[in-house]
Amino acid sequence: MLKLNAEELRTTDPTPDQIARVKRRPIYIILDNVLDTYNIGSIFRLADAVGAAKVFICGESLTPPHARIKKASVSTWKWVPWQYASTAVEAIAKIRNQKSRPEADQPLAEKIKIIAVEQDKRSQRFDQVQYELPLALVVGNETHGVSKEVLDMVDTIVELPMFGVNKSLNVMVSCGIVLYKIIEQLV
Repeated sequence: MLKLNAEELRTTDPTPDQIARVKRRPIYIILDNVLDTYNIGSIFRLADAVGAAKVFICGESLTPPHARIKKASVSTWKWVPWQYASTAVEAIAKIRNQKSRPEADQPLAEKIKIIAVEQDKRSQRFDQVQYELPLALVVGNETHGVSKEVLDMVDTIVELPMFGVNKSLNVMVSCGIVLYKIIEQLV
């Protein structure tokens, strides 16, 4: 498999064949109105690291090729499939209605479980949930979190315990912790 360092990623434009050869897991990441372009870029980098199938960028979020997304992603936005949806509700509907896995063009036998990362009275600790693929992970706006409408649609809500005075972690950090817990359970 092709492995590129940061300089190579910044200067390489992948071919469709190179993108198709990247091994993907049926993990989808939905950004519910994430506004910080550095968070968006970092989530592309994270999506590449875990082999996610697709990133959905929703709402007022900026999309590539924005300079700060490009910089923070180290151009991984070119390698990770992504799509814009006007809302996270729309993205969830697309995922739930798809007939095949786009990364493998295979029939989708299982329902895709939708999991939000958010502090909510319905939340479970992220490390006490049994994860199964396929799944979509929803992360929310830096100030307001995942929208109530989306929280009411998801199958599970998970949260990270906070032991200090701060109430929450950065959206990219939270996403990364949960994604690597998912990978840890599946490997």
